This record gives sequence, structure tokens and C-alpha cells, in this order.
Amino acid sequence: MTPLKLDSYGTATPPQPDPRGLTVGQVHLGLGAFHRAHQAVYTEDAMRLSGENHWAIASFTQRSGAAAARLAPQDGLYTVVERGARACPPRIVGALREVGDGSADPGCVIDRICDPAVHVVTLTVTEKGYRLDPATGGLHRGDPTVAADLMSGAPRTVPGVLAHAIARRARSGAGPLTVISCDNLPHNGQQLRRVVHEFADAAGLSAVENAMVAFPSTVVDRIVPATTDEDIAALARSLGVHDGAPVMCEPFSQWVIESRFAGPVPAWSAVGAQLVDDVAPWEQLKLRTLNAAHSTLAYLGLRLGYRSIAEAVHDTMLADVCRHLFAEDVRPSLEAPAGVDVVDYGESVLARFANTALPHTTLQVASDGSQKIGPRLLRTVSARAAQGAFARWAALGVAGWALHVVDPVDAAGRRSALADPRADELTDLTSGLPVGAAVRRLVAEPSVVGAETAQQAEFADYVVDVAKDLHRHGAAALRAQVGQ
Repeated sequence: MTPLKLDSYGTATPPQPDPRGLTVGQVHLGLGAFHRAHQAVYTEDAMRLSGENHWAIASFTQRSGAAAARLAPQDGLYTVVERGARACPPRIVGALREVGDGSADPGCVIDRICDPAVHVVTLTVTEKGYRLDPATGGLHRGDPTVAADLMSGAPRTVPGVLAHAIARRARSGAGPLTVISCDNLPHNGQQLRRVVHEFADAAGLSAVENAMVAFPSTVVDRIVPATTDEDIAALARSLGVHDGAPVMCEPFSQWVIESRFAGPVPAWSAVGAQLVDDVAPWEQLKLRTLNAAHSTLAYLGLRLGYRSIAEAVHDTMLADVCRHLFAEDVRPSLEAPAGVDVVDYGESVLARFANTALPHTTLQVASDGSQKIGPRLLRTVSARAAQGAFARWAALGVAGWALHVVDPVDAAGRRSALADPRADELTDLTSGLPVGAAVRRLVAEPSVVGAETAQQAEFADYVVDVAKDLHRHGAAALRAQVGQ
């Protein structure tokens, strides 16, 4: 079958504006499905509306060259397929005018960022890409790759790449740069700025300190499950051309950006992005409601044998766990954005999760839990503790995570490898211990749950008891918690 390429679109409408008339004005790190279903779509829409065709994207993989290898023969083109009620027809996106393998050649990423025509860098590198020290929240200088970067002029980590690029731009007078994190981290812009500056200080890149750079925080939201071979085959039958790199997503999309830029940016606000003075209320709402429910459904859903988040949320018992979390733990401890009710927002989240046209797997959502439970669940535990209350439902989600670390299984109940950047460390911490003792070791470890939470006896006792019951009794243990 003919591959998707410029002038080879099958029955699909060609991308607008015409990709051949675009020039690169931004660089993206993390050439994954989410970026292609989210920021790249906003950018293409902004160029079409504004007529500013100089905002095309040079996008680089960071951990593997697979995505670049699939997209390069397609001239960077790919299809966005929305699924669910009110879905738009499939569209071809042409905003990526360059794709590259940053893991193989990090120097080419730095070179591209240093082009004076580039004014924006965006990132979707997941939580672990920031190389955060769990104890300090800053740069993890003990990370072997960070340590190697500090000794090298060809860095591979995100903090290293950005620090070197910013320093070179400052020395060459390339102009101001706005660096935008689009990952699910609290205060993601501040976090990114901190690790970049700490890397620069450690590496002696003094030019970074006075560079014209802004790091606005953001909130991004769109459910984008992994694309399957069946998805690719079905799309080929529909369009009449073969797209080896389509993305599947829900119709809903949100992008909230702190209105703090060093220079020009695309007209994102004209195509639906929200520019705000303070992104924190939106950030906390999403992390502690949507993302918290996502993780809770993943860990508890795996124990009950559910393969997808949609299957899990259709279980009324699991949906009720999320509703209790929203109403009893999150709403009393969260300052929501003006005009937004936490419980109503939570109901809209559950409705989106119930979209059976998007098989977002529980095992996929359960990955990298050590990086996620802090902002998603432990933040609520701490906030309620400061109010003199116990966040029972957030702690239930933590219990599901802790059991998954100690006894990782897939939806069929088969033992699976723990997918986590701290897998070796967590396994060393818990190996050889009975389930209860292993879970207690996890929730009493400051580097895992934070110093304050590690000292909360009620929290630890509850998590241990629930994890043991889940391990022994599965659904019956959850019914006892929910009262069904």
C-alpha cells in the first residue's frame, strides 16, 4: 500500500497550512504520541488561523529513535484519529517539518535549539526525564547519566541539553527563548528551570544565569493511548494509504499556559489554549483529581483483572472509590480554579475515562508509579494531614501502588516486570519480605513518600492493612472499604 507522504494522502484532507510552505520556529523534545496529538495540533491550528507559517516544529526523540524512524519516511506526516462522542474526522497533521533521533545524536538537538529562528522549546519527556532527586526535588546529580553529562560536552539528559543550548544561545546572541514543559509535574516550569540552572551551575555554564529565557508552567490534558497494529491496519483500510505512526485520542483537549514568555510564541490562545496568570490551581486540580483517579483505577483495576481504564471505571465499586476521593479528600484540601467545582470536574473525568473507544491499558497507566504518586496522591494525604484529617481514599490508591511494587501483576494476574525508573531500588528495598512488611518499608521510606508522610503512623498502618487485604482477597477487600 502507498505510504503516507506529501501529496499522498489517500482519501484524507491534506494538512493545512501546506507543510511545504512552513519553516521551523520551535523545537520539541520527546517525539511521542501525546505531543503529536496535543501541542503539534495546537501549533498547526494556530498557523492556519494566524497565517504565521514560521512556527513549524523540529521534534526529537529522547529515549529511542523508533518514532523518528517511523515518521521520517512519511515526511513527518501522521494522522490524528479522535474516538468517542463528538469525534472529528481523521486529520493529517503536517506541523512536524523535521524529526530526529536525539538519543543517537544529542548534539544535533543543541544545534537546532541554537538556531536564531527558534523561539520556543516544548517538552514531553515524562516525569523521569527531568532527572529529579527524590530527596531534594532538584537535579539528581547522583544519576549516572547526569554525572556523565557533567563531565561531557555532549550531554544526553534533558537538563544537560537545555543548559548547553541556552548557554550557547546567550554567547551567540541568538535571542530570547521560551522553554515550556508539558509534563505532569507540579510547577513544571519552575521544576524545569531549577534542574537546568543547577546543571549549568555544576557544569560551569555561567552564561545561563543571564540568558533571556522563560520557563512558564502549564497544564496539558488529552487521553492518548498507545497505538496498536490493529489501529494502523484499520486506518490504512479507511484512508487508502499506510500511516505507520498515527495517534489515537479522545475528542477532549486542554492546554493551560502561564502567560510568561521571553519572546514570540504561536497564536495558541486563538485556537483554544488558555493563557493565565497563575497555572497552579489548574495544575493541582488535574494532578489531584484526574491523574489521581487514573492511577487509582490502574492499580486497583489490575488487581481486579481489568485490562483497560474504561473497563475499570465501568465497575461501580471502583468508580465510587474515585467519587469518595474527589468529595472527601480532594475538595476539602484543594483551592480549585474560580468557578470550578471539584466533584463536578471529577464526574467529567470519569465520563471521559469511560470512553470504550480508547483502550488505555491499566498496565500502561500503572508504569513509572514512583514518579507519579507524590503529586497525584501523596500531596492530598499531606494536605489533609495538615488539616488534622486522614485522606483515606488517597491512601487507598497508594496502597494499590505499593502492592503493585511488591507484587507487580498484569490484568490476567500474571507476574510482570515492574515498569519504573526506580525499579531496582524499590525491589532492593522490599525483596525477601512478606507483603505487609515490604509495603511498610515503602511507606516508611522518606525518599519514596517524603519525610513528613513517612512519619504518619495512621497512614502507614492503613496502607499496610489494605495492601495485605488486597493481596489476599482482591475485590472482597475493596468491597469492605467501599461498604458494598
